[in-house]
Amino acid sequence: MTLDVKLLRLIERHEKIAAMMSQQDDLSSDDIVRLSKEYAELTPIVETITDLQSVTTEIADLDSLIDDESDDEMRKLAGDERDSLKQKLPALEDRVRLHLLPRDEADAKNAIVELRAGTGGDEAALFAADLYRMYQRYAEIHGWKTEVMHVAETGLGGIREAVVSFSGRDVFSRLKFESGVHRVQRVPETETGGRIHTSAATVAVLPEAEEIDIQINDKDLRIDIFRASGPGGQSVNTTDSAVRITHLPTGIVVSQQDEKSQHKNKAKAMRVLRARIYEAERAARDAERAAQRRGQVGSGDRSERIRTYNFPQGRVSDHRINLTLYKLDKVLSGEALDEIIEALITDDQAARLAAIEP
Repeated sequence: MTLDVKLLRLIERHEKIAAMMSQQDDLSSDDIVRLSKEYAELTPIVETITDLQSVTTEIADLDSLIDDESDDEMRKLAGDERDSLKQKLPALEDRVRLHLLPRDEADAKNAIVELRAGTGGDEAALFAADLYRMYQRYAEIHGWKTEVMHVAETGLGGIREAVVSFSGRDVFSRLKFESGVHRVQRVPETETGGRIHTSAATVAVLPEAEEIDIQINDKDLRIDIFRASGPGGQSVNTTDSAVRITHLPTGIVVSQQDEKSQHKNKAKAMRVLRARIYEAERAARDAERAAQRRGQVGSGDRSERIRTYNFPQGRVSDHRINLTLYKLDKVLSGEALDEIIEALITDDQAARLAAIEP
């Protein structure tokens, strides 16, 4: 199928959906939701195609005018306008190609973010807490809903690990590049010699799967119930409410003990388990695409160092795209995090466009 035919079919589909939705009495509520979603997804590309067609038509009309016009001044004016329009063509063509790129099926999903303190002891836990607050503030800026599913704090205000659910518009598409090792370089408050310490925290961003995405058979689960405990073994609850779920086919294990209700702990654990299984299946299915992407913005593997936060110099460096911002405070407050994420998205799009160029 040629590009022109593909674009024409997209326009025809957009018009057909509009006509179908104008006769909503003939549609079920599920059909209305499905068609509305498809219409909304098609609208941006159809508008871009229309803009491209309009500019192309204008250029052709001006070419004809220049060929037929005898007045030199009019020919010059038409030529200047044509040249101006021609300068717009590459950007419009790129926008069309971007819209045609295969969309990651998980981009529109909510996300579960897992943070864990890595090497560096107490300083790593304090840094994990910084990242935890950064993502919460970033979510507030974007109007996302945040649900803390699990958090294990240290006595010094740090975090050993945390699991947070973010829900809203295109959450996973914006957070997915955060997966990996985040490194911090700073002088700890307890360091009397002024030496810079390096520590790290790991981040895993998982698309939150619905039951329709992942079917889990009860026979594939081993569920253990035990009494929740806090730091140092102190009892948190007096009942056996903590839940550990093992998915036998994959060996994935999820524990949840933050809630006093066994039922609530099991529900949260199942959400995390479903997300981990879904991500594992995506990784296996998209191995080839991930290998191509690894050369650009990284694989997203938690073993890969992706970013360094240098406090003495007030800078943040993303090693995948060689981007450095001297806005450490604004990045950690969530304000400037979009500058990094937008650059990563743009780089990923450029790599995928290059991969399909003839």
